[in-house]
Amino acid sequence: MATDAGTPIPRFPPGFLWGVSTSAHQIEGAAELREPSVWDAFTAEPGRVKDGSTAAVACDHFHRHREDVALLADLGVNAYRFSVSWPRVRSEGGLDFYDRLVDDLCAADVRPVPTLFHWDLPADLDWLERDTAARFAEYVALVAGRLGDRVSRWITLNEPAEHTLLGHALGVHAPGRRLMFDALPVAHHQLLAHGLAVRALRAAGATGIGIANSHGPTWAASTEAADVEAADFYDLLLNRLFADPLLLGRYPDGIEALMPGDVEADLKVIAEPIDWYGVNYYAPTRVGAPQGTEIDFGGVTMPAELPFSVREIEGHPVTDFGWPVVPEGLTEVLTAFRDRYGDRLPPVVITENGCSYPGVDDQDRIAYLDGHLRALHRALEAGVDVRGYFVWSLLDNFEWAEGYERRFGLVHVDYATQRRTPKASYRWLRDVLRAQR
Repeated sequence: MATDAGTPIPRFPPGFLWGVSTSAHQIEGAAELREPSVWDAFTAEPGRVKDGSTAAVACDHFHRHREDVALLADLGVNAYRFSVSWPRVRSEGGLDFYDRLVDDLCAADVRPVPTLFHWDLPADLDWLERDTAARFAEYVALVAGRLGDRVSRWITLNEPAEHTLLGHALGVHAPGRRLMFDALPVAHHQLLAHGLAVRALRAAGATGIGIANSHGPTWAASTEAADVEAADFYDLLLNRLFADPLLLGRYPDGIEALMPGDVEADLKVIAEPIDWYGVNYYAPTRVGAPQGTEIDFGGVTMPAELPFSVREIEGHPVTDFGWPVVPEGLTEVLTAFRDRYGDRLPPVVITENGCSYPGVDDQDRIAYLDGHLRALHRALEAGVDVRGYFVWSLLDNFEWAEGYERRFGLVHVDYATQRRTPKASYRWLRDVLRAQR
């Protein structure tokens, strides 16, 4: 397809996975038909969500999933990344919904790619407790036993870094704890849960197992030693802390001693081989030495006591979330992973990439996706084994602590009527996918 720049999107290899992503809590609704999650408790507290909303109805995908599958088929993707709600599975008949969804996806020739945890932990569980990892593996075995005959690609966890940082260290996401560095056991227990889930999936005969970790380049604010040191520490927390254990079987220097339990034994579980590695990419982060003041970063208040400060990236457009649009950061993070992990890095899939903009004629989103697809192709040309790309998101949805004010969807949702309206970006991507075929 010809872009605004007048040149076509480069061709990707045959068999490339083209998809879109969603998550259960953000779109399903039908909260009365499942057990409560930590997000239900969080959104019930006044002031936690900017517009005071909840996900009780959201996009009503639970009742309208066939309409959404039809949108997927018309878009022309060959894969759909959704998440399975652990609280729903624990409810009577909860797995029946996912059975129907997977059947309908297969009938539409769209590959189902379920994520087994996307932040909606059952309300009676706690990632500070080691036992939650074992309970997760039991739940995964149950889902795999029901859906495994039709699912050939699985995702264990979504963004354990953000769930740890935002939910347990800074307290701006559920469950709303402000533990700062005492939240590190949450990271370890999620990684342990991933390893146990890989084993449970293998035992059920599953193949195509991966994870969706968020990653992006960390840029030092200057060449001054204090800025470089602060940027390195930030990079450790957001990138290496969650990739090194999976791919190298060890924590970065100095971290292992901070983790609970028999860490050496746990790392053998965490490093269970996976078939592919998912990267959620949105933007780089510019980091310098602490400045002694609170800083707003993409809607999140970063406390003054942190040993680093996040700085503005100048010279780039921003989304309406305030995130800088830096497509070349995607090339950079992928080539950096290739260099750091070498043959330990399995094939890569971009499991999320997208942006928040208002309106149905969303030319800014088209420019964003166009730039990132070209950046992804440059990573391919540089020798990174990239096998797929998923846009976040199919639908406008409940955007966590932002409520319904941010719209990431290729499809506009009128929350009062639940009417779906494909945006200009939806039609653009449909044309791109037709050209790729």
